[in-house]
Amino acid sequence: MKRFVYINDELSQDSYCDNRISNRKYTILNFIPKNLWEQFRRFMNQYFLLIACLQLWSLITPVNPASTWGPLIFIFAVSATKEAWDDYNRYLSDKQANEKEVWVVKAGIRKQIKAQDIRVGNIVWLRENDEVPCDLVLIGTSEPQGICYVETAALDGETDLKTRVIPSACIGLASDQLHKIKGVIECPNPDKDIRRFDANIRLFPPFLDNDLCPLSINNTLLQSCYLRNTEWACGVAVYTGNETKLGMSRGIPEPKLTAVDAMIDKLTGAIFLFQIVVVIVLGFAGNIWKDTEARKQWYVKYPIEGPWYELLVIPLRFELLCSIMIPISIKVSLDLVKSLYAKFIDWDEEMYDQDTNTPSHAANTAISEDLGQVEYILTDKTGTLTENRMIFRRCCINGIFYGNESGDALKDVKLLDAVSNSTPDVLRFLIIMAICNTVVPIKSKSGAISYKAQSQDEDALVNAASRLHMVLMSKNGNTLQLKFGSTILHYEILDILEFTSERKRMSVVAKDCQSGKICLLSKGADEAMLPCAYAGQQIRTFVDAVEQYAQLGLRTLCLGWRELKDEEYKEWSLMFKEANSTLVDREWKFAEVCQRLEHDLEILGVTAIEDRLQDGVPETIETLRKAGINFWMLTGDKQNTAIQIALSCNFITSEPKGQLLFINGKTEDEVFRSLERVLLTMRITSSEPKVISGIRFRCVALEIVLNNHRETFTELAILSRTAICCRVTPSQKAQLVELLKLCDYRTLAIGDGGNDVRMIQQADIGVGISGREGLQAARAADYSIGKFRFLKRLILVHGRYSYNRTAFLSQYSFYKSLMICFIQILFSLFSGVSGTSLFNSVSLMAYNVFYTSIPVLSTVLDKDLSEKTVMQHPQILYYCQAGRLLNPSTFAGWFGRSLYHAIVVFFVTIHAYANEKSEMEELSLVALSGCIWLQALVVTLEMSSFTVLQHIAIWGNFLGFYAINYVVSSLPSAGMYTIMFRLCRQPSYWITMILIVAVGMGPVLAIKYFRYTYKSSAINLLQQAERSPNRVFSMGNLESQLKTVDEDMASLSINQPKSKNPVYEPLLSDSPTAVRRSLGQSTLDFFQPIQSRLSSSYSRNYKKS
Repeated sequence: MKRFVYINDELSQDSYCDNRISNRKYTILNFIPKNLWEQFRRFMNQYFLLIACLQLWSLITPVNPASTWGPLIFIFAVSATKEAWDDYNRYLSDKQANEKEVWVVKAGIRKQIKAQDIRVGNIVWLRENDEVPCDLVLIGTSEPQGICYVETAALDGETDLKTRVIPSACIGLASDQLHKIKGVIECPNPDKDIRRFDANIRLFPPFLDNDLCPLSINNTLLQSCYLRNTEWACGVAVYTGNETKLGMSRGIPEPKLTAVDAMIDKLTGAIFLFQIVVVIVLGFAGNIWKDTEARKQWYVKYPIEGPWYELLVIPLRFELLCSIMIPISIKVSLDLVKSLYAKFIDWDEEMYDQDTNTPSHAANTAISEDLGQVEYILTDKTGTLTENRMIFRRCCINGIFYGNESGDALKDVKLLDAVSNSTPDVLRFLIIMAICNTVVPIKSKSGAISYKAQSQDEDALVNAASRLHMVLMSKNGNTLQLKFGSTILHYEILDILEFTSERKRMSVVAKDCQSGKICLLSKGADEAMLPCAYAGQQIRTFVDAVEQYAQLGLRTLCLGWRELKDEEYKEWSLMFKEANSTLVDREWKFAEVCQRLEHDLEILGVTAIEDRLQDGVPETIETLRKAGINFWMLTGDKQNTAIQIALSCNFITSEPKGQLLFINGKTEDEVFRSLERVLLTMRITSSEPKVISGIRFRCVALEIVLNNHRETFTELAILSRTAICCRVTPSQKAQLVELLKLCDYRTLAIGDGGNDVRMIQQADIGVGISGREGLQAARAADYSIGKFRFLKRLILVHGRYSYNRTAFLSQYSFYKSLMICFIQILFSLFSGVSGTSLFNSVSLMAYNVFYTSIPVLSTVLDKDLSEKTVMQHPQILYYCQAGRLLNPSTFAGWFGRSLYHAIVVFFVTIHAYANEKSEMEELSLVALSGCIWLQALVVTLEMSSFTVLQHIAIWGNFLGFYAINYVVSSLPSAGMYTIMFRLCRQPSYWITMILIVAVGMGPVLAIKYFRYTYKSSAINLLQQAERSPNRVFSMGNLESQLKTVDEDMASLSINQPKSKNPVYEPLLSDSPTAVRRSLGQSTLDFFQPIQSRLSSSYSRNYKKS
């Protein structure tokens, strides 16, 4: 579909929306119904609403409906308030943008209006530093060469200024003519692709005789960009309001489900099924007791003929009684603590990058615990592992190597002599370095020239040419000026063949203004340039140069040129213009036309640019490897460069300690044979002395494998601890992440540029580095950091702490709800299986909202080990990766603990107070007191470190329980009048509490002491070492234990397919002996032939897409 925008025509402006921006989710009228609809889309909220509605039926409810309606309304109100606050802030932001004053042309006169009143077709006038209010097609600037500079950081995160040019049809139009201009722009309907704009403009007479002029993204000013270093510019509004490219890009990303959340959902489902079974059994038993025993009791009065629903009354009563098995507050509690986890990351001063003044930032507050369960890290190379600070080091020109001796070609005497002697090949080489780019030279008031480049490679090449006396002085529209020594060279840029990831090269068609000759100047990757050499040229020297430089870890580019005849260029120019004018398949036609010109090149030489490693990268990779994390490098660089960088940063090990396997090939058969050979080597490598350092894929081979041999490649990916994928495209990066996710592995993708965004968004966790390529990756990521080395702390400290805390909080929430529910069930068994509640409604509501929620929230400050110890012993991350703190086994322990504590509280209370002199409310308060005592001690026992805030939360809440009940007991109308006063004066009450604590906590303490003393895990030993640093034997045991952990995890490597069947270990939330994955096979079993293994565990874990 097309859009026709008529310039300066007010009659056609109503066809499209105005420029009013609206990012609001709600309106005043639809907030309540829409918010309630969104909240009740969740199953748990629907369940609690059903329970609350059933409690309105007085015949079946065992408690006051307020016990459920109160917490439910409170939780919904908290969520709704948060949504309303966020939406109000969005409204204020929209209001500020919509009411900003802008200049537009109306009836040939410039007028100031609000930004929201701009219509499609209006001519918008901008001044320097103005923000672009909508998507514009540039038609005029203050610069005579028809260019302007824009800052696009708000749009794509790239901080360097970009050049925008007016279409050729508008060149030469004066300012007063721009007020009266008429024409039509033919463009596609709105889309969110900020890199592409395929359109045409046609101006009406007298401005131009209906000639069609193509438009591209370089002729546009997009919304939220800023006009810089340009006095004024004007453009035609083509997309307005929420139809701009930025507006189309806005939206709420798909929520990511963490492994912990998935496990909690499964446990919630299991508890729900258990609840249904309990309700059915007790309901059936209650009806039997009613028909057999109840009617014999004089104090029970059941009607002889009941209603048709009589059999449902007792089961429904038990359903209401057991509904608290699923804690209503768990979601709010988890959301709150996860927000705090994110703030801890934002506040971490040790992750603050002093070089760039960049703090760490958590954009996604819901997945911090997944950081502690990462199993694969997929990383970009340039700008992620390296500094992306390019330095020109060496070059080879016409077969002569420069810089090999000194390591710096710019100081090589041979090259300096060649430049001073004006050697033709060297001069052409330097001219290509200076011209074939998108660099913008900027002259300061002092006359000094600096360069703004979109690519660090281009910046390095232009600066190197400048140091070799070939200085890019200025760019004025299509003309540029070079200065070589004292000579000024003028060139006219006729056409630019922009770089694409498919072509892997860039070319410009330039005309020498002195000689009139037209030349094609090209630069690009060796595999894209060398095949374009003219027949008969000896390119062996250049191939050797590329290999030599790659072995040194340098980035290489090949430079070439060709002189064009006038007739050839004119014929090609018509095809190029036609390709650039089409609105359908413009990109494909553009590539085809470029191919017609980029051939028979004379390859002049090779450049070699150094991109140094960031500080701390080798140490970070080595540490995270010890933590059991696998690494894949996905890069667009060539093979040898990637390998050398991988060796230098401990990504792989060199021979003879390690062996690197290669998967190459250009045809499907070659790739398949290479894949099978590598797979066979991986299967038998356990009997070899060498370790497989990694597997290396080339782009073509990777594409064939992903398309035709996906399952075989999946097995290879599982077996490989390291992979290096070269010459990969952004889409292939995302495919590789998806492949590992299909095998049920937790993936983390990290990158720094726009080409990493798809990979970052596809991964379970996306981390962006705020680097020299801008902020696009950081903005698209869940977490942003300043340097790669901060990843170690992000995972080992924040990820591990978040997982440990969330595991305890979620299981404790179930524990406290199950315990009170089991007490209710036990009481019902002693009250005729009638579904009668032991606790009153106020006590139940306070129990869920106040008494048990505040202490557990203090666990967000708990640290089982110091940060220093965690960083020194990364192996302990295995416990998190294996899910040892939250799984069916540990949950069974908490379930058993809740049942045991419920039995203790109930029976001790019954035997102490079940006599004729005790009131029902008195018995209830004693049992509730026992629960509060036990839970305070459970939280205290499970914590490993204490702060003042934690003590206040636990013991302040404990004292608050008594304070609240003292107040309630002083109110005659509360139903608990004087009860707490009487209980606290009775010695039997305090003896009962001590007995409950002794019987309830005794076995738990005994088992923990036995585990801690005689069956210590690595974590226990580290804790002992921290608390008793002088106990030398503890450190010896620690080293032995850590070695055992390493060996255990080596045999249960995370490279193996998953089959999560953790060992049952009751009463312990941190079972150190739980097996990470009960695979039922050894390492040797795993390397058995694929046929026998794929039929079992592997085939179950691979999900076909």
